This record gives sequence, C-alpha cells and structure tokens, in this order.
Amino acid sequence: MRTLLATGTLALAAVFIAAPAGAQQLVGAGSEIAFTSKQMGVPVDGKFRKFDAKVAFDPKKPEAAAIAFTVDLASASLGSAETEAEIVKPDWFDTKKFPQATFKSTAAKATGPGRYEVAGTLTIKGTAQNVVVPVTLAQSGANTTATGSFVLKRLAFRIGDGDWKDTSMVADDVQVRFKLALTGVGPI
Repeated sequence: MRTLLATGTLALAAVFIAAPAGAQQLVGAGSEIAFTSKQMGVPVDGKFRKFDAKVAFDPKKPEAAAIAFTVDLASASLGSAETEAEIVKPDWFDTKKFPQATFKSTAAKATGPGRYEVAGTLTIKGTAQNVVVPVTLAQSGANTTATGSFVLKRLAFRIGDGDWKDTSMVADDVQVRFKLALTGVGPI
C-alpha cells in the first residue's frame, strides 16, 4: 500500500529529470518527491530519498527543453520498516529487477506566466507510459523552484500485482508531488 505511494513518487520524479548536459543543477537539499496513496480509504504519505535530475530548460524557449529524471525505487520512505521491506518485492517495485524509475521529456510548452506543461515518457517496472506534468516555476535570486503534482495510475505500471490489484484495498490513483530546487535557470 505504501508501495503505491512510493510508486507515485517515483513516477513524479521520473517525470521531471533531465538528461542533457544542461546548465541547471539540482539542489538536493531543497528538493523533494513525495506521494500519497490511499489504503482502505486512508491516505498514506511517502517520499523518495534518492533521485537525480538533469535539466536543460530555458523559460523563454520551453520547446527546446530536455529533462531527464531518475528515481531510486528502493529509497522509498513510508515511515514503516515493514512496509518499506514489502514495497521492494516483485508484487510492488521489484527493485532487484527494476531498481530505477525514469522520465525523459519529449515536449514542453508554456501555459501561462511561470507555468508549463512537460510531456514525456515515464518508465516504472519496465512499463513506459506517456505523461503530461504541469510545472510552476518561481524564482528567488539565483534559485528557481519547480513545483507540481499529477495523478499516477499504479496498475498501469504493474505496481501492486497479485492480491494488491484490488483497488478497494489500495486505490489505483497515486498523487505525486514534487519540488525541485534548481540553479542556473534563466529569468522567467
């Protein structure tokens, strides 16, 4: 169940990491990938402790963006050692076979002042899905913060196989939230 949360977080992370040798740097101390799933109707929160992003993004030319994200699935933190031991197993993340979730952008566009949509391919457990992630940029001095959220369908990525496919136990929807602190982003 918490595995679902971890899956959502992974997906989010995967959605916003960039691969090109870009000018931007991810500031780990100010960044977070979190998720919320529901187990028997009760929200369960989690986050990923290890992720990386490579971002080449010019707010004035979003169509030229190159964003790649990698999330270490075994780094899911759900506040319970028992749950964290379960989510690495084959029914959930299967981290021995699929240690990372990835995201690679395919397009980006402005949707308003400081607001963008980033489309790309999110891959979790060997399953690739096209996703569109809304992103809001805010700047303070030399730092830029990219925030956003989206809903991930865990079953589309085979997260929660076997008995865990029952959505009355663990909901299919996983809310993924991210805050990425970046340096080197041009003015919005």
